[in-house]
Amino acid sequence: MKYTKNQITFMQYIFLIHGVQVGVGLLTLPRELAEKAGTDGWISLIIGWVFSTLASLIIIQVMKNYPNGTIIDLLTHYFGKWLGKIAAFIFVLYFAFLGAIVFIREGLFIQFWILPQTDLFILLFLLSIPSYLIVRNNITILGRYAELVFFMTTWMLFFYFTPLKEAHWLHLLPIIKEGWKPILTAVRTTIFSFLGFEIAFFLYPFLQNKQKASIGIFIANTLTLVLFLIVTIVAFTFYSPDEITQYKEPTINLLKIVEFKFLERLEIVFLSLYIFVISTTVLPLFFATVFSTSQLFGKQDHSKYVGWLLLLNIVYVFFLPQTFDQNTQFQKGIEPISLILVYAFPLCLWVYLGLYSRLKRRALK
Repeated sequence: MKYTKNQITFMQYIFLIHGVQVGVGLLTLPRELAEKAGTDGWISLIIGWVFSTLASLIIIQVMKNYPNGTIIDLLTHYFGKWLGKIAAFIFVLYFAFLGAIVFIREGLFIQFWILPQTDLFILLFLLSIPSYLIVRNNITILGRYAELVFFMTTWMLFFYFTPLKEAHWLHLLPIIKEGWKPILTAVRTTIFSFLGFEIAFFLYPFLQNKQKASIGIFIANTLTLVLFLIVTIVAFTFYSPDEITQYKEPTINLLKIVEFKFLERLEIVFLSLYIFVISTTVLPLFFATVFSTSQLFGKQDHSKYVGWLLLLNIVYVFFLPQTFDQNTQFQKGIEPISLILVYAFPLCLWVYLGLYSRLKRRALK
């Protein structure tokens, strides 16, 4: 019952998971889908949502076996202290690496679109200040922040309905024009776009009403699907199938046609606000990193590790300057690890715990 002091509400639980899923990937997703599946990429999104939702629900079923602890506590309880330590170390590396990729990419977007003359390490230093102030606190503060950002930025989605005035819906026809192979090939991209729900491994013990955990993670995945579908379909209908692949971030370029008499370059204003959305991806990942670190060393306070984590990112960028291509390569490098840790690992653990419980009941009889 050590996690009952810092609890999150059902809404905060949903917005935390949704926030981790929606980050920098949304900016490039339409192009990535168009490159692999053409304008049928939206079908790949739905298939990816199905796989992600099933994996999410399996994670919740696993956590029900030890409702008052994180995944590290669960593994320690069933497999012993040393395996718990190994698991904590793996999760530290995974979340730290994933968080660093998104954090650096956030800085790269700001540098490319807003402050091209500013060094990347300075941008990351500036981003680190509010990041430190939020992550050093408990999960309740992080949940409130995710909830605030969601309601503060939801209105931005309505700008994407403006390009529909010039949309060509024939771009989507015929459906499945090149067969199922390109669609299924693009599913891998969509599966990784939905990554983030694995944060439920660490959110579950903090949830006030754990009976709603499954429906909450389903809602979070569905919110992400709806957002991805809206942006992707708008991009597919506005740009021609060949044109969309020429833009690195078509999600931002779409906004160039939205004009106001009192405002120029809306996409810059949009991206400035979108930084808050990206932060709802970065901050929970950093929280999971330092929280796993505290569990690895058997400490209660995770706040002292936050500064070191942020400093490591700044120092790394200072000595090894980053580019979009390098960041993309790192992202591709972690994808196979994500596939194992987020999809294969929960499934195997769920099967094992199910057999373990059944054998234990038989032994008691």
